[in-house]
Amino acid sequence: MTEPRTGATPADDAPTTAADGAAVPPVEADPRSDTAALTRRLARLDEALAVGGDRIDPAVATRVRAIGDQVRSRLALGVDHTVVALLGGTGSGKSSLFNEICGLEFAEVGVKRPTTSQPTACVWGTGGERLLDWLDVADDRRIERESALDGDTEAPLRGLVLLDLPDHDSIEDAHREAVDRLLPMADLLIWVVDPQKYADDSLHSGYLRGLVGHEGAMLVVLNQVDTVPAEQREALVADVGRLLAADGLEGVPVRATSARTGEGVAEMRDTLAEVVGRQSLAARRASAEIADAARLVQGQVGDEEPPADALDVTPVAVTLAHAAGLPALADAVAAVVRGSATTVPELVSVQSGTVALARSQWTDAVTARLPRRWVESVRGALSGTDDIRAAADEALSKVAVVTRRSRLAVALLVLAVVLGVGALAAAGAGAWRTWGEGTGPEELLRIAWPLAAGLAVLALLCAWLAVRARRSAAARRAERVRRDGREALEGVARQCLAEPTATVLAAHRRVRELAAGAREG
Repeated sequence: MTEPRTGATPADDAPTTAADGAAVPPVEADPRSDTAALTRRLARLDEALAVGGDRIDPAVATRVRAIGDQVRSRLALGVDHTVVALLGGTGSGKSSLFNEICGLEFAEVGVKRPTTSQPTACVWGTGGERLLDWLDVADDRRIERESALDGDTEAPLRGLVLLDLPDHDSIEDAHREAVDRLLPMADLLIWVVDPQKYADDSLHSGYLRGLVGHEGAMLVVLNQVDTVPAEQREALVADVGRLLAADGLEGVPVRATSARTGEGVAEMRDTLAEVVGRQSLAARRASAEIADAARLVQGQVGDEEPPADALDVTPVAVTLAHAAGLPALADAVAAVVRGSATTVPELVSVQSGTVALARSQWTDAVTARLPRRWVESVRGALSGTDDIRAAADEALSKVAVVTRRSRLAVALLVLAVVLGVGALAAAGAGAWRTWGEGTGPEELLRIAWPLAAGLAVLALLCAWLAVRARRSAAARRAERVRRDGREALEGVARQCLAEPTATVLAAHRRVRELAAGAREG
C-alpha cells in the first residue's frame, strides 16, 4: 500500500508535472494564503534535505522528496477543488452510492461502472480538467455534474471532485495499484463498508491502520443498512467505530447509508457540501502530510546538540602536552633560570596511540546525542591521527624556550656583593681603629660599626631579593613555556577537532530547526 502523503522537495519556483508529463506552472499565491504558508514549509524541508545531505538516510530523503512532489503538485493545481475518494471492497455498494450522490445514472451518459483499473470522476462546476489530468482520470470516465438544468440545487457541491475508485480487495493487481496511487491524492477519504465485511482484515491492516494521524480527512460509511434490522443498526455502527479505535483511529465519523433506498444519501450530500465549504480542507490535508514528512526528517536528527562546553579543547591540549613532555620541559627551564641546571630536554614527538585516544575520546564526548549518520559525519570531518600528530609537533617546535637568567636578579646579586664588600671594609676600618694602632678622627670610630652593619643588612636583603627575582623569573619562564605550548596545542585541537565538529553540529542544528519549523508551520 502507498502510505499517506507526508512531504516536501523541489525548489519553490520549480515547475511540477502532471500525470501526462506536462509541466504544471507554479501558482502565484498571496503571501498570507495557506498555499504560500505551505510552500514555505516545503521550502524548509527542501533546505533540511540539502543541509543534511548524506547524513539523512537516502530512503528517508527519497520518501520526503516524493511526498513534497505530491503536495507541491497538488498546490500547483490550486485548492479550488476538493478531491473526495470513495473507497471500498467488492460488493460494498460503493459505485451505487457514488451514483446516488451524483444523482446520475452513468449508463445514460456513456459511463459504465468501472470494471477495470480506471477510476471514475464526477465534477461539480467547471475548471477541473487540469486536476483530473493530474489524477490521471480518463476522458471517458469524467462527468461534469452541474448544468443549466440544475439551477442552484447543486451549487453547495460546486468545487467537489468525487472519485469512484476500483475495489481495494480486487484480485486484479491493477485495481489495487490504482487505489494505492490515488489514495494519497485525495483530500477526503470515504471508506464504504457493508454489514458483512466491515471487519475485513485486508481493509484494516492493509489500509486503515496506516492512516493514523489523518483522522480529520477520513469518513467511514456503513452502506446497505437496509439489509440490517432497524433495531440492530445502531449497535452495528458502534461496532464499526470500535474497530476503528482498535486501529488507532480516534474520532473518525461513521455514517449509515443505503444506496438502494436512498437512506442517508441526503445527509452524505450535506456532509460533502460542508466539506467543500471548508476552503482550507486541502490545505489542512497538505499541512498534515508536510508534518508527517517533517517527522521523518526529525527522526534523522537528535533532540539537541551537545552543550557548548563539550567543544572545549583544553582536555585534548593537556593530554597532548603531557605526551610531548611539555611539563618536564617547563620544569627544566625553571631549573636553568634558577641556576640549578644547565641544560633543558627536547620535546618528544607525540605518540600516535595518544593522539588516536584523544581523538576517540573527543568524538565520543561530542556525538553522544547524535544519530549514527551524524556521528559518522563528525568522525569523517575530523583530521586524521597522523595529521593531528604532525600539526602538534610543528606547533610545539615554534614554542620559544627562554632560559636567560633574570637581569634584575643578576643586578641585585652584584649589588649584594658590592654592599657586602663595603660592609667588610667598614667593619675592618672600625676594627683597625678600635683594636689596632690606627689613627683617625673619632667620627670614624663612631660610624664604622653602624655603617658595616647597615651595609651587611642591605647586602643580605639584596641577596634575598636576587634569589626571589631568580625564582620569579624561573616561574615566569616555565609558565610561559607551558602557556605557549598549551595554546599552540589548543590551536591544533581547535583546527583539527573543534572547528570540523562545530560545522557538522551547525548543520545538525539547522536541519533540526528546519524540520521543526516545517512540522509546526
